[in-house]
Amino acid sequence: MNDAGHQTIIDPVTEAERFDAVVLGAGISGLVSASVLLRQGYARVLIVDEYDHIGGNHIDWSSGGYTFDIGSLIFQDDSPLLEHFPELLPLYVPITPQWARLNPQGMITTYPISVRDDIFGAGLLESARIFASVIYARLFQRKMRNAREFARYWIGGRLLHRSGLESYMRRFYGVATDGIDIELARKRMLWISEHASIQNLISRVLKPKRQGPTNRQMARPKEGFRFLYKAASDRLEKDGAAFHLAAEMLSVYKVQDQFHLQLKDRLVACDRIISTIPIHRAEELCGLDSGRKLDTITLIGLYFSFSGDRGFRQSIIYNFSHEGAWKRLTMYSDFYGCADDREYFTAEVIGNHAGGSVQQAEDDFREHVRANGLFQGDLKLEGSYVLEEAYPIYSRGAAQHAAEAIRQLQAFGLESLGRQGGFNYQPTARASTVEAEAALRDKQIS
Repeated sequence: MNDAGHQTIIDPVTEAERFDAVVLGAGISGLVSASVLLRQGYARVLIVDEYDHIGGNHIDWSSGGYTFDIGSLIFQDDSPLLEHFPELLPLYVPITPQWARLNPQGMITTYPISVRDDIFGAGLLESARIFASVIYARLFQRKMRNAREFARYWIGGRLLHRSGLESYMRRFYGVATDGIDIELARKRMLWISEHASIQNLISRVLKPKRQGPTNRQMARPKEGFRFLYKAASDRLEKDGAAFHLAAEMLSVYKVQDQFHLQLKDRLVACDRIISTIPIHRAEELCGLDSGRKLDTITLIGLYFSFSGDRGFRQSIIYNFSHEGAWKRLTMYSDFYGCADDREYFTAEVIGNHAGGSVQQAEDDFREHVRANGLFQGDLKLEGSYVLEEAYPIYSRGAAQHAAEAIRQLQAFGLESLGRQGGFNYQPTARASTVEAEAALRDKQIS
């Protein structure tokens, strides 16, 4: 038996394959971590993932001329990710995306809030009630203990409901808005305070925003994420990294001052382990138990092709209405062109709002878009994908528990970071890259 209480298959240190460092997880955080380690002088780095592909939860699926995926497909040409993998830049497709939302009144309008439609379009009396609600919140509802109270303070309870923001928050986070951790709310919804601040409103009126150079929006290649991340893996392998995909990880334990990672078919020894996999999975491997499993969102991707009148012109639509289990749809054909004269897109559905069923998710989506006058024509389901542990559920108290679990892993010697490993919301590849760089910056090879 080892220190963590796991039975190992191979015990003698001499039989273990030797690496300088091991990275658990081959998503963006894992790839960047491996790149940082190689730059720090770790000559041999092994990247291990239970998935059979590189890219983590960026997962594509192809059928005929269509390529669908789960995960954000938009990048920027000034992203720090490209400093690690410049080979990715020529593979991206330059795009000019437009974002919109379906609001509770059945309108496709500005994302995330429309002053015209959500406030003045409500009529004189309702507009007055909205402004009165904001004033009341600023004077008498100053406590911000959860996401609902945070949003209510800045835009008032009336607009919070009318705009559909509260419904979207509940749909996105998977729990009621008054149960969402306040720290995550501040991080995820900083735009609310920025746009609703009186000082900022006056500043924008008196000092119009200067036009300057902006970054270019880029989409993953039409061929999909596998094609994109192949360039990143080639770069890492050239620099001294190795990959072990579709791995069955059994345990992590210590022998003297070294870590041992026991896989089903090999034993690996190393000086350092970086984990970007879900916290509870890292705890299982190390034989630790922090007393609570952090909940995660299951995401269902519905892959549709379509011919007819879709009812909007924007590329990305968020569901802010009070009904419907889907949270976002992305029109790939706007970026890559139609296939067989048909548009195609992915609708992302929160699993627990659809009973975890693809059929229920599809039925709910069809009924909802039909009721709102969208996708009038031939709507065909080409395929689907169920992604477990898409991202953490940021319920109240979860952040504190995650921090304690991460401290236990660190005490064991495991460095845990990223969206999954750090229980940290990361909406972009830029955010994942910056955090991985910051977490590993100060510790050089000895």
